[in-house]
Amino acid sequence: MSITSPWWLVLGALILAALVVGAVIASRRRRLALAAAGVVGGTRKRPLGLWLSLAGIAVLAVAVAGPAASVPVSRAAGTVIIAVDVSNSMSATDVAPSRLAAAKKAAAAFVDAQPASVDIGVVAFQTGALTTNQPSADHTQAAAAINRLQVAGGTSLAAAILTSLSAITGKAVAIGKDGTVPNLGYWGSATIVLFSDGGDEGSADATTAAATAAQTAGVHIETVGVGTSGGATVEVDGYRIQTALDEDTLTDIAKTTGGSYHPASDTAELDGIASTINLRLTTHNQPLPLAGAFTAFAIALLAAGATLTVLRTGRIV
Repeated sequence: MSITSPWWLVLGALILAALVVGAVIASRRRRLALAAAGVVGGTRKRPLGLWLSLAGIAVLAVAVAGPAASVPVSRAAGTVIIAVDVSNSMSATDVAPSRLAAAKKAAAAFVDAQPASVDIGVVAFQTGALTTNQPSADHTQAAAAINRLQVAGGTSLAAAILTSLSAITGKAVAIGKDGTVPNLGYWGSATIVLFSDGGDEGSADATTAAATAAQTAGVHIETVGVGTSGGATVEVDGYRIQTALDEDTLTDIAKTTGGSYHPASDTAELDGIASTINLRLTTHNQPLPLAGAFTAFAIALLAAGATLTVLRTGRIV
């Protein structure tokens, strides 16, 4: 337990000490006066009411000093990077009105659902990746960055993960030429939420290495599959290309990091994706004021003391 105003406690202790001394002196004088009057012995009851009143004053002094207990409270906190696939395949319309439009709507809903204790950043990825909004507690900036996303280019899931890790750690993250994974330290309160159809034009080994880097740093990747297994055709540079959801790749990425894959084959499922992704909880100590409880206890003691004094003497004091 902590005290916010210790000087009030010191002052209360001094006043209480003075009252106790005064009560003892008064009681001693009464005994001497009775002895002088020839009243000896007897079974005079102890002034319990007085001592209850003094106890009430002592508890009231503690209440005025502002006692508080430190209580552990769980809350969602840390950093979330929303990585959105903006490759050409995301223009497919097997999810209405398009994969990217549906993903943007779901990502914006996810941002709205997060508490202020979560910093949110946004990464747009295609063949490369770009951090469009650094992690911040200002969620309106993240929502605006998501709204600006447009389709362009191919897909590199490795670039998406590495750029997201760069945004989390605040330094450029890259896989070594020999495939070695960099030591990023531990970022257990960070999560990457990756929206994609799973199509990957990059190296599968690079994607695996990037996911391993995230896993080593304690960063979970929650993947959201946007599209359908039946797929759709998109036109790129005059060519019509068939594209379908690759759930296996997205599932592997999530499992590598201890996260989960979330299928979202239609707009309705995407709208509810915020409720299916659970951020890790952190614990912090929150002060719990106890002045009210101490005050109530003090009033009860004072009331009991006054009642006993009235019943014993017919007087309050």
